[in-house]
Amino acid sequence: MKTTGFRSFILYILTAAFLGCMGFFLFELFTQGGEWAMQPYNQHLVAGGQMTWAGTISDRNGEVLVGSQDGVRSYNSDAGIREATVHTVGDKNGYISTGVQLVYRPQLVGYNPILGVTTITGKSGGGNISLTIDSSLCETATELLGSRKGAVILYDYTTGDILCKASTPTFDPENIPDDIDTNDQYKGAYLDRTISSSFTPGSTFKVVTSACAIENLSDWDSRTYTCTGSTIINGEEITCMGQHGEIGLEAALGNSCNIYFAELAADLGKDAMTKTANEMGFNQAQKLDEIVVSASTYDVSEADENALAWSGIGQYTTLVTPYHMMRIMGAIANDGVPVEPHLVSSMNGSGLGDYTAKVEKGERMMPENVAKVLQNLLRSDVETYYRSDMFPSEFQVCAKTGTAEVGGDKEDTGWVAGYCANPETPYAFVVVVEEGGFGSACAAPIASQLLQQLAG
Repeated sequence: MKTTGFRSFILYILTAAFLGCMGFFLFELFTQGGEWAMQPYNQHLVAGGQMTWAGTISDRNGEVLVGSQDGVRSYNSDAGIREATVHTVGDKNGYISTGVQLVYRPQLVGYNPILGVTTITGKSGGGNISLTIDSSLCETATELLGSRKGAVILYDYTTGDILCKASTPTFDPENIPDDIDTNDQYKGAYLDRTISSSFTPGSTFKVVTSACAIENLSDWDSRTYTCTGSTIINGEEITCMGQHGEIGLEAALGNSCNIYFAELAADLGKDAMTKTANEMGFNQAQKLDEIVVSASTYDVSEADENALAWSGIGQYTTLVTPYHMMRIMGAIANDGVPVEPHLVSSMNGSGLGDYTAKVEKGERMMPENVAKVLQNLLRSDVETYYRSDMFPSEFQVCAKTGTAEVGGDKEDTGWVAGYCANPETPYAFVVVVEEGGFGSACAAPIASQLLQQLAG
């Protein structure tokens, strides 16, 4: 009896182990099976480390950006479109880790957890993906950035469709330069700066500091500070490019007064500033569809009062992605609640099922009353304080420019972040130009030309 009991115990252990292993295998099959299918032994899908066969990826107008023919993965015939969309689409080798072609490989090859990469007929059945981007708009953005490093991203804040997404430096995926890994001209060419690069935000962050003040200070609309061009906080100097005298919030944002926002951040304190930044999406993981987006960071836990003051003007250690800043602008336009951006419009023919994007709202980033005040402030920036011809008047642009100091011997990074208040042109946008200098001079003209192209 004892022997029988022992044998039964062993049998139970072995059965449990078997079921556990099977469960683990099935879990891995359903979660990693698509990656298994793309291993080199599937030579009809992969050859020489490159994807050879899969469905098409097209833009919103049906322009095929990449597809397969006769066992060869081929991109659009227009070199300008190839260069403008390679960071979004991805390269053949998968070096661009955030490219749709890599992230959605299982869908593109038609992987099915039951049938693998074949249909019930035994033939391969890859899926096709339609993106929200307009490839011609991306091409224009890339041309406007030129040889400069930077990023452009623009979306419809009512539908979530990303219409323009461009990153430089770029390259032609059909004619990859031999010196792409050694030539400084191509340094960072595999990095999508719209979603994977975090930049010092400079004065665009003053929008966050303004939001914090509006929500936490009862006298935000009457509070003033005096700008003489510099001030001492905690024994160290903070400087401003102007001497604005006694100044309030609206004029301080329009004139981008460092002294005002430095003093304001110091008065608001670490807790309030951190709370507002977190509510607006800093220090959080972010995704664009299934694509991982680098987190924006705001951390003043170790900052003294001077460092806290610098954080209020978008310096110190604060970093933000263009994608995230675009979401913030979309949230302001939508009274505090962002419509989540998306890049994939639809998928069909995929073994993992068809898909059509829907309008989805994200978590509220700020109270409605705060958003409405920011709307007025950002509109005042353009109407009252910026050049009258910075943006065409019909778009009713609300925006903030920025010029971020990055240290060393590098020139400042230029920013513009904004949105159109005109309901006929519901676009939020961000342009970043590394070492471009003043955002009003290097970034704003790019945004303006893209808006004009959208308007036709």
